[in-house]
Amino acid sequence: MTIPTALAAVAQDGHQAANIAVVVGIIALILTPLVFFLAALISVLGSPLTGGMKLVWVVFAFCAPFLGPLLWFLVGRRSAFAGAYR
Repeated sequence: MTIPTALAAVAQDGHQAANIAVVVGIIALILTPLVFFLAALISVLGSPLTGGMKLVWVVFAFCAPFLGPLLWFLVGRRSAFAGAYR
């Protein structure tokens, strides 16, 4: 095997590794918000809120799939459980 052929083989392996890394990154970008949304949905439904407030949070999570769960975990969850123990 000559040096140029060996370099070409290494370059091709590098491209294949880069392609795998891109695919894994895209899958992570898709799955992370989905898991975040499902975790928020489960948390809202298991919270001590009344049925109407649960519906509001679920609708908000569906309308804003990233912002809704983020606000639930930052604001809503804390206030829901604080109100339950008063």
